Amino acid sequence: MPDLRIPLPSVRRFPSYLRILLQRKDSGDRTISATQLAAELGLTSIQVRKDLASTGIEGRPKVGFLIDELIAAITHSLGWDNLTEALIVGAGNLGSALAAYDGFSAYGLKIVAIFDKDPEKVGKKIGELTILPVDKINQYIRSNRVTIAVIAVPANQAQATADMLVKCGIRGIWNFAPKNLKVPEDVVMQRTDLAASFAVLSVMLRRKYREETEREEVDDGY
Repeated sequence: MPDLRIPLPSVRRFPSYLRILLQRKDSGDRTISATQLAAELGLTSIQVRKDLASTGIEGRPKVGFLIDELIAAITHSLGWDNLTEALIVGAGNLGSALAAYDGFSAYGLKIVAIFDKDPEKVGKKIGELTILPVDKINQYIRSNRVTIAVIAVPANQAQATADMLVKCGIRGIWNFAPKNLKVPEDVVMQRTDLAASFAVLSVMLRRKYREETEREEVDDGY
């Protein structure tokens, strides 16, 4: 079971640590220091040590952290060493892409079903999954004891979809719809806002361009 006492900011950084660790492992490295991780991610070494200490793993003087040991500790802290099953509602472009993505298993997540209300989509295959009719979702959830659902429907259908899922017993919702949803307090929801992510990218790119332009003007003697 994941350690529920780990601060959420540390939890949000753990996947980035894992990405670096797996890259270093593939390159043949056996150890890594907090300073190296900090440099890769733009963090301070103090912050990295604090984050990693929350997993129960401590670095060794002049050696650093054993990469295999650290990968196992972070994976366990996130609960990714136990496979969790989830379903998707919405077999449009985004939902279909999510259903076909085979990288979720690295996060301990397995997409076991995808549903849609469009009769023209029902019965079609996405990888190994067959699109199921949404009116069968309640029976599926209760029969298979699925507790996590991914919402990938248009914004105008998202709240009704969330309400339906909660009534069916879903306890965790990963919302990809461009809409803020209301759910009961005992239901956990995480929204992935593509527009917000692109907005940050756009602003950062414009700032970078402006900084480069200002440097060029200084170099040119303006």
